[in-house]
Amino acid sequence: MEMLGKVRRMYYRDGLSRSEISRRTGLSRNTVKKWLRAPEGASAAYRRESTPGKLGPYQATLIQALEADARRPKRDRRSAKALLAELRGLGYTGGYTVLTDFIRDWRLGVGANAPSRAFVPLKFALGEAFQFDWSEEGLVIGGVWRKLLVAHLKLCASRAFVLVA
Repeated sequence: MEMLGKVRRMYYRDGLSRSEISRRTGLSRNTVKKWLRAPEGASAAYRRESTPGKLGPYQATLIQALEADARRPKRDRRSAKALLAELRGLGYTGGYTVLTDFIRDWRLGVGANAPSRAFVPLKFALGEAFQFDWSEEGLVIGGVWRKLLVAHLKLCASRAFVLVA
């Protein structure tokens, strides 16, 4: 609708030719001519209707598989190729690109409802971050072998190292 008004202004107010309008807007000359001949209150109407396509009958199955995979760890999720092989087994004759486009759109839609991912800053204030680890060490004290449980702590900023046994 906005482009229709722009084309009419260029023609009636600015006095540009149809060819010049076509060059400036990127529309074909036939489209510009059709829009200028249309009655004053008319809007651009597109007759193309969306058709379900080859993936339509398999969308419910695919969504069910994607929802199941969303609950799994990332390494255990099925790839788009694996999902394509499953759908082909059910009779899907469409292409891989249509499937990956649907998967991407579904993940973007569900991703808005999914909990946000954790953010780990790359810079920390002094004393705010450290590395921690446990270990079991064998030590001979006074001729007697002992098993020690040791906590290792290393501060990230100062690199100070602390051991507690």
